[in-house]
Amino acid sequence: MKISQQTVTIRFSEMKDAAQLMELDELVWDRYTAPEPLHWTSRESYLLNCPPGTQLVAVCGDVICGYVGFCPPTGLESNSHVYELNIAVHPLYQRNGIGRRLIQAVKDLARLEGKTKLRLRVLSCNPGAIAFYKACGFQEEGRLAQEFYVDGRYVDDILMSYFISR
Repeated sequence: MKISQQTVTIRFSEMKDAAQLMELDELVWDRYTAPEPLHWTSRESYLLNCPPGTQLVAVCGDVICGYVGFCPPTGLESNSHVYELNIAVHPLYQRNGIGRRLIQAVKDLARLEGKTKLRLRVLSCNPGAIAFYKACGFQEEGRLAQEFYVDGRYVDDILMSYFISR
């Protein structure tokens, strides 16, 4: 589905978005993109793990077509300069620049909030995502070899990062 960039709005997630975001997670996070498919047991469980405002969502009309979640990786003050990211774009809306816009939006937000590093994890069996992250300026920072056993084979967990210039 081809869409115009002008028809997509990026904003913080809200309480009303929970159902669509849960559906998007079910659709996107499968054995090729995550160690295990993601299935939320309830709206309450979802909201506990992904409270409103902890994601930037891309909206086309009334449809959430993607999101980027961001959070501190730990509760440690010495680690508060880092955001850990997770991003998902609905398959019907992929290859329209939505992922790039979400990554740029979270880079801008992180810079405004004084963050200096963004990090994420990606499975080695997901070459499309790896290429996307590299195109967005992320670099491989480390690799946990054979970290997961998925679909009858071992896959690496690749750690990637982007350093925000001041």
